[in-house]
Amino acid sequence: MTATLSRPDGDGSVQVHQDPALHIEEGALVIAVYGKGGIGKSTTSSNLSAAFSKLGKRVLQIGCDPKHDSTFTLTKRMVPTVIDILETVDFHTEELRPEDFVFEGFNGVQCVESGGPPAGTGCGGYVTGQTVKLLKEHHLLEDTDVVIFDVLGDVVCGGFAAPLQHAHYCLIVTANDFDSIFAMNRIMAAIQAKAKNYKVRLGGVVANRSRDTDEIDKFNARVGMKTMAHFPDLDAIRRSRLKKCTIFEMESTPEVEAVQKEYIKLAQAMLDSVEPLEAEPLKDREIFDLLGFD
Repeated sequence: MTATLSRPDGDGSVQVHQDPALHIEEGALVIAVYGKGGIGKSTTSSNLSAAFSKLGKRVLQIGCDPKHDSTFTLTKRMVPTVIDILETVDFHTEELRPEDFVFEGFNGVQCVESGGPPAGTGCGGYVTGQTVKLLKEHHLLEDTDVVIFDVLGDVVCGGFAAPLQHAHYCLIVTANDFDSIFAMNRIMAAIQAKAKNYKVRLGGVVANRSRDTDEIDKFNARVGMKTMAHFPDLDAIRRSRLKKCTIFEMESTPEVEAVQKEYIKLAQAMLDSVEPLEAEPLKDREIFDLLGFD
């Protein structure tokens, strides 16, 4: 994997390209989950993985954040990262076994934490590439129906856009506020750049931690986005993370059941009826004009 200017992924940009031989098999539905830092991507990703598993799908979730807490509620612990494991064998991948870096979580969901380079060094795209390479070498993607990449914050550099080179669809998690929607607009631009050369397309918006969606709706109508699921700011969702579990393991209440149904609905829609969106991101000033002022 190298950084190169040979493909026009973005005007004047240097992009990280994966080895074409490391593409994930066509049989798997690959989803990348992005959004502003702290918006609830890991909670969303883990509950979505659980929902796919409830529908009988074989699911693999890959956390792409140095915090390596993406799969925390699925596995009930902080699992070792791919980078940590590779360092113990001096990056000799042939010495590793699948059980060294893949951990089974709730309802059979397979969990991997790629980790990341030390702060200020290296590239997240390299880490993603090494993770997919390991999974391919051990034939762990051949029997997978759904792969979910849970990606760090609202970073849109070439490295952390690397999961978009594998994904079919990108879901963007946002709250009903200006900062979250501003980050979503930037992510849309990154996806638009990658879509020039890769199969990735916009799958839609997950409205999270928001009672209302009026600002999201206004933005969607302007740019051509679509809300695929809505999760209000509910105590049950917060408590599930504190209890180290998915929403599907919480004691049944009307509130919990409503959230579970919304995740199942989202998973089924991604399997059955998602339509690629041809949305156009706004310029920064246009977002301020649309949402930033009364």
